[in-house]
Amino acid sequence: MTLIDNLIAGRERLLNTLLGVRAEEVLNRAPSPEGSPSGEALSAELKRAVNAFKAEAMDAPGRHVNYSLLRESDAYAMYRTACTPQLRNLDLTTLTTREERLAFWINLYNALVIDAVIAFDVQESVTEERFGLFRFFRRAAYEVGGHRFSCEDIEQGILRSNRGNPYVPGPHFASTDPRAAWVMPQPDPRIHFALNCASRSCPPVGVYDAERIHDQLDLAAQNFVDADVEVDEDAGVVRLSSIFHWYAGDFGGQPGLHSLLLRYLPEDGERHRWIAAQGDRIEFAHRAYDWTLNT
Repeated sequence: MTLIDNLIAGRERLLNTLLGVRAEEVLNRAPSPEGSPSGEALSAELKRAVNAFKAEAMDAPGRHVNYSLLRESDAYAMYRTACTPQLRNLDLTTLTTREERLAFWINLYNALVIDAVIAFDVQESVTEERFGLFRFFRRAAYEVGGHRFSCEDIEQGILRSNRGNPYVPGPHFASTDPRAAWVMPQPDPRIHFALNCASRSCPPVGVYDAERIHDQLDLAAQNFVDADVEVDEDAGVVRLSSIFHWYAGDFGGQPGLHSLLLRYLPEDGERHRWIAAQGDRIEFAHRAYDWTLNT
C-alpha cells in the first residue's frame, strides 16, 4: 500500500469514527435468497421498485415524496423484503456496459436516499443530524456484492470516477479498496441532474434504463437547466444552483459550464442569446441550496 493509499484509508477511518458511522451498518440486513442475481435482473427489480414509489407516493415530476404514506405502503415493504436483500449477493461483474452501470448506480442511489429518510426517521432535512450532510450520506448504505456502499461511496467514488467529495481532499477510494474496481472510468456531469438527495433544491427522482440512459440524462439536464438558470441582464450575472459551484471541475470549469448552458437552454430563448453573446465575460452567481426535505 502506498503512502497515498494509507492516507486515504486513514482519513476514511477517522471521518467515520468522528461521524459515528459503523462499518457494519447497512439498510439491507434482511436474509438474502440463495444464489447470485444477475445485474440485469436486479436492475429490472430496482426500476420496478422506484416506479412503484413514484406511483404510490410522489407527484408526477418526482420532486416531492410523501414519506409517511410510502412508509406504510406495500411497495416499500416489497422493496425492503424482496429487492434490497438481493443486493448482498449481486455479482457486479454482470453489469458489463457503461450504460448498465450508470443506470444501476443512479437508480440505486435514489432508492437508497428514500429508504434512508424513512429508516432514519428524517423529519425536516437530511442535515438535521449531528454533522448533518456528512453523516447522512455516509450512514445511508447497502451491502452490494459483499461490500458496503454508502450514498457518498456511490456518488463521489463510483459515479464521479473517484474524484472525491469537493470538501474532502484526495480521491474517495484508495487504489487498494476493492470497491474501486467499480469506479466509472470517466465522469459524466449529467449525473448531477439525476441524483436526488431528498431536498427541495435537488433534481426530481427519475427511473433510468441502460438502453435509453443517454437520452434520459440529456432530458434531465435540459429540464434542470431550463428550470434553474436565471439571467439578470441588468446586473450582468447568471444565477445558478450551488451544484454548478461544488462540482465545477466536473463541468469543465467556466468554459465547460458556458458550453453546457448553451447546449441545454432553449436555443430560441433570450437566456441563450444573452449567454452566447457574453462569451468569456460571463459572471456566475450561485444560490444557497435548500436542504429542506422534499415532502
